Amino acid sequence: MVDPGQDEDTGEQGLTGIELTRHRSGRFFGVLHDADAGTATREQARDSLVTLHLPLVEHCARRFRNRGEPYEDLVQVGTIGLIKAVDRFDSERGVEFSTYATPTIIGEIKRHFRDKGWAIRVPRRLQELRMQIGSATAELTQSLGRSPTPRELAERIGCTVEEIVEGMESSNAYSTLSLDASSDDSDDGPGSMLDVIGVDDEGLANVEIRESIKPLLDQLDPREKRILLLRFFKNMTQSQIAEEIGVSQMHVSRLLNRTLTQLRTSLEAED
Repeated sequence: MVDPGQDEDTGEQGLTGIELTRHRSGRFFGVLHDADAGTATREQARDSLVTLHLPLVEHCARRFRNRGEPYEDLVQVGTIGLIKAVDRFDSERGVEFSTYATPTIIGEIKRHFRDKGWAIRVPRRLQELRMQIGSATAELTQSLGRSPTPRELAERIGCTVEEIVEGMESSNAYSTLSLDASSDDSDDGPGSMLDVIGVDDEGLANVEIRESIKPLLDQLDPREKRILLLRFFKNMTQSQIAEEIGVSQMHVSRLLNRTLTQLRTSLEAED
């Protein structure tokens, strides 16, 4: 039975942690690539290689912590990359397995972020085109000394201008911002997006009524119109209005009731 914890190979005596991992890794790959070994033995060697290099996966996953994805999920995704690296590794090339596996593990984690990070699902070709546009934009900006045009990007990538535009527009689907997300625009400190975005104007519901009543107001006596202005626009009481225009409160009340009745009757007649 092949086990990464086995110590029966006398060549492991006195080896440090890194040296021991390299030694066992070489031994397990030898079994994995041994055509004469049985299927069960090779599968055990493969499992042992994955177990042996899980610390490498955890090390890579820690680089992507606090980016919105659970650490356990990143380790799981990175392990998939590790398995792919084990299956593809050629020990005869003289390259350390950890050197070969690290880009594969990180690539799998980044691919996970690309797939999970899209707020609206878009085709994979647009996701990949977006990445190509980003790289080409950086290169052309440096060489041209300005931002490249869509046509220049299309020529660099080898696609049409329409595809470039489509790829740029797909970037809007990459992420969304919660309405509860904090905003630094407030003088009192961060607030939510709900504090800074527009809301429905409650006055919109009364626009039609105001427009309908304007010509009727123009037909009123100047004193009646002034009483309405003081009462409903300046929020004065009937006593304050009476003092303002020099009449009794009772007279103000009668004028208000008569004017409102007149306006109501006129509006109903128009309807």
